[in-house]
Amino acid sequence: MNGEVFSAHDMEGRSMRMKNQEKARPATGTAFTLIELLVVIAIIAMLASLLLPALSRAMEAGKRTQCLNNLRQLQVSLKMYAGESADFYPPRTNAWRWPTLLHDSYRNTHVLVCPSDAKRGIPATELSSTNDADGSPRSYMINGWNDVFRDALNDADFNQYMAGTYPNASIREAQVRLPSDTIIFGEKENTATDYFMDMLEGVWGNETDRAEHNAHGRPRGGSNFAFVDGSARFLKYGASVFPLNLWAMSDANRLGYQLELP
Repeated sequence: MNGEVFSAHDMEGRSMRMKNQEKARPATGTAFTLIELLVVIAIIAMLASLLLPALSRAMEAGKRTQCLNNLRQLQVSLKMYAGESADFYPPRTNAWRWPTLLHDSYRNTHVLVCPSDAKRGIPATELSSTNDADGSPRSYMINGWNDVFRDALNDADFNQYMAGTYPNASIREAQVRLPSDTIIFGEKENTATDYFMDMLEGVWGNETDRAEHNAHGRPRGGSNFAFVDGSARFLKYGASVFPLNLWAMSDANRLGYQLELP
């Protein structure tokens, strides 16, 4: 029988030498060095800085779309109301305002709140109202048709109209000459409690301090609006009131009440 013959002592020494060699061998495999780990962290941070703004814009676009859907639903409710009311829009009163008068159609008061507006805090409304819909948080206001009633009424009656006590405080949908370019609903400032967009209230009208022109894509983005024809769309900052005021009805008033925002 050829080969070396090892004693037990030799075998034990050889085994020990092999173990020592394994311990002394440099570690290999998947372990990261500190520099490699820092490089990975830096890459992740760079990717996050690139992706987070895009993700934020995508989320805001989703909120803006939901806001448009809310306005479309309110517009459908308004048309249903007019269809059951001899073509008349909800009257201006202090008892039953438009959120209550349209409530049978839109049902869920969550429709009254724009998701982008809710991020800025609970949208304000008139909390003294005894009607649930009128007292619910609300992001939208309806056209107050100030130019129409200002042209049709004397001073005393117009003051009555603005106070919500005039007896015939409504217009017919068919009166609107340019339905695709006349606003019926728009977004309001988060802290405003107004139900109506009144261009003749105060010194400069609600366009300057109550209507929201920059609800989406701040600092100079725009807001959503619903139009008499049933459409709803996004308008850039100030485009609802300049070069024409799209809240007004007649050509003369659309031009006369134009307002260039700062």
